[in-house]
Amino acid sequence: MFIRVLRWAIVVGVLIQLIPFGRQHTNPPVTQEPQWDSPATRELARRACFNCHSNETTWPWYSSIAPVSWLAQRDVNGGRSHLNFSEWTKLQRHAGHVGEEIRGGNMPPWFYLPMHAEAKLTAAERAQLIAGFAKTPGFEDNGDDGPKLHH
Repeated sequence: MFIRVLRWAIVVGVLIQLIPFGRQHTNPPVTQEPQWDSPATRELARRACFNCHSNETTWPWYSSIAPVSWLAQRDVNGGRSHLNFSEWTKLQRHAGHVGEEIRGGNMPPWFYLPMHAEAKLTAAERAQLIAGFAKTPGFEDNGDDGPKLHH
């Protein structure tokens, strides 16, 4: 019985590799970044946020293997659509809530951290990143989800 289940699992594992979603690991060009308050803020943001919220995603080898490829692509697409540090001339609706998301422990997400140890921030680094975002133009919280256009 175990051998039969194992064979089916292998067949399914091979067949799902034929589904094309999640292997087009593109990084569109960086058009404009925020005018960071300091290189330290940018570096902390790069470590903790850029893989999903910029056009500078590092695609590890396992991000080409389904079903992980599907999840990685979905997360990057979603992250870039909510906030993209590489396209600062476009609408960034969620820029004003970045500090709140970090403070609340929502970013970076818990499920991202086991495979991306560099993104795990200490309490001091979280505080420094939140303070840096607060000093960087375009991250001010306007109290709503209204559009923010950054130039």
